[in-house]
Amino acid sequence: MSSSTHVLLVQLGKRIQALRKEKGSTQTDLAVHLDMNRGHISDIEQGKREAGIITLQVIARGLDTTMAGLLKGL
Repeated sequence: MSSSTHVLLVQLGKRIQALRKEKGSTQTDLAVHLDMNRGHISDIEQGKREAGIITLQVIARGLDTTMAGLLKGL
């Protein structure tokens, strides 16, 4: 993975984490709500795993935002 890709993944992960915390949710809360594995969410938030478009859409909806809102500022 290139360094620019890694930087983008980390930025996206931080954005997801910030939105989740704004809602007062833990990774476990979000995972249960989305029927996802908590480890998967953790890896995405840490920039360790790429998330596909469908996964990002599911996360955005779970955080009561849009894809545009999720990607804002990246």
